[in-house]
Amino acid sequence: MTPSGRLNPSPRTLDVESVAHFDRLVGAGAGTMHGWHAQSLDLRGRSRELKALDAQGAIFLGCTFDAGVEDNLRSRGALIFPKLRGIPFNPYRGSLYTAAELYEDIAGHEYEATPDARIYQWSILPGQRTSLDATLAAALHDHAIGDALEEALSNGDFAGTRLVGVMGGHAAWRGTPEYADAARLGRLLARHGFTVATGGGPGAMEAANCGAYLSGLPDGDFTAALGTLAAAPGFRPSVTDWARTAAAVVGQHPGGTATLGIPTWFYGHEPPNLFATHIAKYFANSVREAILLELCTGGIVFLPGSAGTVQEIFQDACENYYGAPETITPMVLVGREYWQEKYPAWPMLQALAVGKPMAGRIHLVATVEEALAVLE
Repeated sequence: MTPSGRLNPSPRTLDVESVAHFDRLVGAGAGTMHGWHAQSLDLRGRSRELKALDAQGAIFLGCTFDAGVEDNLRSRGALIFPKLRGIPFNPYRGSLYTAAELYEDIAGHEYEATPDARIYQWSILPGQRTSLDATLAAALHDHAIGDALEEALSNGDFAGTRLVGVMGGHAAWRGTPEYADAARLGRLLARHGFTVATGGGPGAMEAANCGAYLSGLPDGDFTAALGTLAAAPGFRPSVTDWARTAAAVVGQHPGGTATLGIPTWFYGHEPPNLFATHIAKYFANSVREAILLELCTGGIVFLPGSAGTVQEIFQDACENYYGAPETITPMVLVGREYWQEKYPAWPMLQALAVGKPMAGRIHLVATVEEALAVLE
C-alpha cells in the first residue's frame, strides 16, 4: 500500500503538481488533458488554455477557475470535485502540514483556537464519524496527504534518505531521563545520516523529532534547549504552554534538520509536536500506523512505551514474519529490563523469530548508543 492508500500506482494518470507544471505541459504542446489529475490548483487566468485543451478524462479536485470555466470543462467531459463547505481543512491539499500551519498564531491565542484543535473538534462532533459528507471529506484529505507524502519521499526533501522510525510512549515528559534518551537518539541518528520519523505526537516522539531537528547544535546549546523545554514538562494541563515553549525553541533555532511526523486526529487529545518539519497528519489511525511502519526501511527503534508501542512492535513483527527476506527491516528494542520483565515483548518476539529470516534482524539493547550501532 502506498502512503495515499492506493494498492498500487496507476501508470495511466498524470498528477499535475503545480500551476507551473500545468504551464510546462501546455508550453510543450499538450493537446489533451486525458488522465490528468489536478489538485488544489489556482487556475484562474488560464481560461484560454483550459478551453483549448481536450478535457475528456481530466479530473480536478478543489481547483479554482475563472467564471464559467468549470461549467465549460464539465460539459466537455472533465470530472470536477467541488470545494466542500463547512469543513475546517482542505481535503484536496497538495502538501504536507507544517507545525506553523497547525499551530497558527499560537503565540497570541490558546491552542483551542488553532487549526489543529478546530479540525479535531470538527472530527468528534456528534454523528460526524458516520456522516457521509464528513467521512468523504476525511477520506479525500487522507488520500491527499498520502500523495504529498509520496512526493516528499520520491522527489522532495526526503528523497534518497534512510528513514528510521522511533516509537515510544507519550508519557515521557520533558526534563525526564526518558525524554533525554529519546532526544539523544534522534540527535545521534540525524548526525549519522538517518532521517528520523515518528508518530508525530508528544513524549518520546517529540523528543526524537527534537533531537534530530536540533542535531546541528553544539552540545551545550542542545542541552540548554532541552532545559528550556522542561519549563513546560507535558501537554497536560495546558497544551498552549507546552506548544508555546516548543515554538520558542524553534524560533531560537530556525532551519533545523528535516524530520517527519505522522500523527492522527483519531488521537486528537495528543497534540502534534512542533519539531517535525514535515507533518503527514491523517484522520484514519490504521492507515497512519501501517504507513509509518512501511516507510521506515532503515529500521525502527522501540523505546519504552505502553499499549500503543506494544501494538507497533507486533505490527512490525508481523510484517517481518511474513515478509520476503529482502524486505525485512531491523527492529531494535531499547531497555532490557523493560521489554523482558515489565512488558515482556522480547521473549515473544524471539519465539516468533525462531527459524525465520527475521531472527537476525531483531535486537534488544540497553542504550540508545547501542541502538545506533545496530542500525549502522
